[in-house]
Amino acid sequence: MSYNPILIVPGEKKSIFFEIFFKALKSKLFKSPLILVCDKKSLNKEAKKYKFKKFIEQIKLDEIYSRKFQRKKIFLVHVKDKNSNIYVNDCFKVAFKLIKGGLTKKIINGPINKTKTLKKKYLGVTEFIAKNFNIDKFGMLIYNKKLSVCPITTHLPIKLVAKKITKKRIKEKIIIVDNFYQKYFGFKPRIAVVGLNPHCESVSKFNEDIKIISPVIKTFKNIINVKGPFPADTIFLKDNRKKFDVIIGMYHDQVLTPIKSLFEYEAINITMGLPFLRVTPDHGPNEKMIGKNISNPISLIRSLEFLDKR
Repeated sequence: MSYNPILIVPGEKKSIFFEIFFKALKSKLFKSPLILVCDKKSLNKEAKKYKFKKFIEQIKLDEIYSRKFQRKKIFLVHVKDKNSNIYVNDCFKVAFKLIKGGLTKKIINGPINKTKTLKKKYLGVTEFIAKNFNIDKFGMLIYNKKLSVCPITTHLPIKLVAKKITKKRIKEKIIIVDNFYQKYFGFKPRIAVVGLNPHCESVSKFNEDIKIISPVIKTFKNIINVKGPFPADTIFLKDNRKKFDVIIGMYHDQVLTPIKSLFEYEAINITMGLPFLRVTPDHGPNEKMIGKNISNPISLIRSLEFLDKR
């Protein structure tokens, strides 16, 4: 019997990914076959460093669609590191080709240096992947079973945020969140929308919370379970947040800071709106921690568990 594999693009070579990857495999909480898309030499070097001895079978691209993938097995699609500046992009190209070819609908990527790898062409990996699949309507979900968040804008400088807060964007994100939860979790989520301004008030003549956000929420009455706008400084209080499954914020740190404070590594980053499931641990390359062997693998473990069940 063949099982649906999970593709894994480790990401930057200078990161903690392999440390947490080898630690995660020791948890034995997931059974899906794993296919690493990376350089064989680099993989072997990291496996030796972290004393990982489980057999990893290399598989050729022209044989991959005819193979049967057994549970708990690890495979490698070799992508030669011929140019470090484009290596990560080369790995993604191979992974995207395999997804488009129908091999699987599950992928995890390790931490990416946005400035180095994406070269400022994209705000983040979420946008990079969506563009490669010609997806215009997508969203970032930082997921935890107890509470998740979704920012309207992602890695955007604060001075540019207000200009990007439009009725269209807010409406789009609410629909994407609602559809995603119904498709993958089987229920309609309780959604809260946070205001843009402190206390949802503004000294400016134009108040986005009144003129933009509130009217959008009203259009979903009796259609989607969404309420707001709520002040960002109180929505995450215990008695408030327990009323919702997802909190949609106007910008990245407005909702990611509290969710990471609440759950730390117990959250994963999911891209909604794609024709497949893309998940990534909710942390960066963390170069300062490389080689210390003390990085926490929980977010990667949760990423693997999430895909293993789907």
